Amino acid sequence: MKKYVWYFMFAIVLGSLGSCTATYVVRERPAEVIYERPQPPSREHIWITGDWVWEGGRYAWHEGHYERHRPGYRWEEGHWQNAKGGWRWNKGRWRAA
Repeated sequence: MKKYVWYFMFAIVLGSLGSCTATYVVRERPAEVIYERPQPPSREHIWITGDWVWEGGRYAWHEGHYERHRPGYRWEEGHWQNAKGGWRWNKGRWRAA
């Protein structure tokens, strides 16, 4: 019996981790956000573009910021992707160069 309880708990944990990567589709993509980028704190910093985050049943804009460059990586900006029935936001991320 204990064995089955552990399997059940393991399945719940795996299911909850999968829900962390949910994507949402909207019929119309939000309007393009235009704002002025502040000066970088140093030459070692790069601009991380803002991101659309799913909050309260809709996408909300989160402003960009500066981060130190990560050697061996490059920043890949987030972008809208055409999906069945609308648009889906793909978050920006660091990618191995």
